[in-house]
Amino acid sequence: MGTKAKKALKKKSLKRVNAINNKPSEHAADFLSLEGGPGRKLPELKQLENSSPVLYIGRIPHGFYEKEMEAYFGQFGTIKRLRISRNKKTGKSRHFGFIEFESPEVAKIVADTMHNYLLFEHLLQVFVVPSEHVHPRLWKGFNYRYKPLDTL
Repeated sequence: MGTKAKKALKKKSLKRVNAINNKPSEHAADFLSLEGGPGRKLPELKQLENSSPVLYIGRIPHGFYEKEMEAYFGQFGTIKRLRISRNKKTGKSRHFGFIEFESPEVAKIVADTMHNYLLFEHLLQVFVVPSEHVHPRLWKGFNYRYKPLDTL
């Protein structure tokens, strides 16, 4: 095959690729394929709408941990998730946590009732966190139960 034939073949394949890529489509290709065809479409990620609001609970006293919190706040309604922030090295509580209830009405009632509640000489600070401010990795490791070394 001569150089003229190679150039003609290359020009022909470029025209074919441009014709395929210039087709009007709803979504643009996420990347170009090496074979010259249209690019593969990546699946669109949908954000999960979380209707149940998250409560921030601050100034949690010493000794009021996951088990006690679940029992205490369970009197208001069913708890979906509960997480107390802890020090990674020592496992000690950082005195704040998050609770997610099944129902938004219950969460609002808990926030109104428990804000500035005196518990073990500490005033609890309870706020409803707006859903747009909830970090996606907030609940990473929420089901982990810390077991202190002294209670073997």
